[in-house]
Amino acid sequence: MAQKTFESALRRLEQITTELEEGELPLEKSLKKFDEGISLVSFCSEKLEEARLRVDLLLKKDNNLTTVPFEDEVDDGGGA
Repeated sequence: MAQKTFESALRRLEQITTELEEGELPLEKSLKKFDEGISLVSFCSEKLEEARLRVDLLLKKDNNLTTVPFEDEVDDGGGA
């Protein structure tokens, strides 16, 4: 069996989401798909955290860790 990657897990999660949104699965199958989706979300979250830690290491300068947080929202210049 091939090793699971972030990209393959994300594709599978998108497929599960589509299947659940269609609403045509019996309850028991929907619950199994939902459970699989939760596992995939956890896997993807772990992979993203690993990537964040690697980026932090790459940003290390002069023995000081300098991190730049990703912005939650892109500032489009519009005011609220």
